[in-house]
Amino acid sequence: MARLLRPWGTSRSHVGDCIVLGFLLVQALDGSLTYLGVRLWGPSIEGNPLVSSAMAYAGLGVGLAGAKLFATTFGIVLHLKRMHGMVALLTALYLAAAILPWAIVLMN
Repeated sequence: MARLLRPWGTSRSHVGDCIVLGFLLVQALDGSLTYLGVRLWGPSIEGNPLVSSAMAYAGLGVGLAGAKLFATTFGIVLHLKRMHGMVALLTALYLAAAILPWAIVLMN
């Protein structure tokens, strides 16, 4: 775990740039799939209680956009602090826990 939190040096990291770009793309895909899923089946389909609460409070568009804005800001801050291992871990987590389940639900 300490290796994930360690900065990758002070010079610009092209690998880190690619990792954060992947993270941002996964966030955009998750937001799009969430929006589509909620429009098709209603807000009860959303499994994340924080996102679900934000959508219940502010509406689908604003609540989801706020949640995605928060997540992307967090990823960018980690990138700027050169914590690319953590950004890569979060990207993999989103792929496994958000993108894959949405893909399965939407294909059925």
